[in-house]
Amino acid sequence: MTTPQPRASVLAMPPYVAGKPPAERPGLTTYKLSSNENPYPPLPGVLEAAGAAVGAANRYPDMGNTALYEALAATYAVPVEDLAVATGSTGLIYQLLSAFCSPGDEVVYAWRSFEAYPIAVLAADATSVQVPLTADSHHDLDAMAAAVTDRTKVVIVCTPNNPTGPSLTQTELDAFLEQVPEHVLVILDEAYCEFVRMDDPVDGIATYRAHANVAVTRTFSKAYGLAGFRVGYAVAPAPIAAALRAVSLPFGVNLVAQAAAVASLEAREDLLKRVDDLVAERTRVVEAVRAAGWDMPDAQGNFVWFGFPGEPDRIAAFSAAADDLGIVVRPLGDDGVRVSIGEVEANDRLIELARSFAR
Repeated sequence: MTTPQPRASVLAMPPYVAGKPPAERPGLTTYKLSSNENPYPPLPGVLEAAGAAVGAANRYPDMGNTALYEALAATYAVPVEDLAVATGSTGLIYQLLSAFCSPGDEVVYAWRSFEAYPIAVLAADATSVQVPLTADSHHDLDAMAAAVTDRTKVVIVCTPNNPTGPSLTQTELDAFLEQVPEHVLVILDEAYCEFVRMDDPVDGIATYRAHANVAVTRTFSKAYGLAGFRVGYAVAPAPIAAALRAVSLPFGVNLVAQAAAVASLEAREDLLKRVDDLVAERTRVVEAVRAAGWDMPDAQGNFVWFGFPGEPDRIAAFSAAADDLGIVVRPLGDDGVRVSIGEVEANDRLIELARSFAR
């Protein structure tokens, strides 16, 4: 008997594996450092706005996201026509590939990078072209530019790179964009941009203004601490933003999420002070881990990377040792382990692990 069959690219699609939650341990507080979540809860004003919106849960959300678009336009001084929102920046990337890729089109991106990229490419029935990172875990922009062919429809640039941590400079990005044909869409994935502290940082908004083929994707999940509400936004030239909105799921961003995101933008200054605290913790962790003898790459997100290329047994052992200490980390294939910056106690345990685990 024959049954309906999904297309081949769907059958080949790897599942997205979410960060494992911690198990309860009697007498020990456990911490989830596997999903790059913000350890701080939303600010009181944000919670109040979300709570007030719950009272209208019998109504559909504003499909036009009017208040959120107006707040984003005011925050970044961009036209409303250049904005699109979705369920996290991941949703926006899926939608961009859906809007711009046809079967067989190629999507170029660094690897290892965000593990949703290959899934999103297959969902669009396109073809991944993965370009290995450099030895120090950076994007190899020259190799990525060389990988662009007449079949390339989209290039994804993740900065800071998840899961390895390094970020591009604006100078590097500008030089790369000069090599990409104008008809190729460049997605600048800036999910962690608020955490960047380096010379010559990428300015995604300025980059979109300077290039008609650049779409910037960002999220409220990380710096703003709204991972549970799933809100992301794109800033792109009007034709690209219009295509994004055209393929978006109707009522995709729910009314509580919209209200929380607007309130978060209003409280942006206070929220970004928390980001400064997380960056300070990141610095403390990186310095302590390096002092323990680890060659850790530059960390510009809210996470750090322990590379174990081609050593699955060591990855498993490191993850198990973390579990023993009551912290859950994120092993990623045969490449290494990503660990989020979390509560101070959780970070202390990570430092303890780095000192005790054989380099």
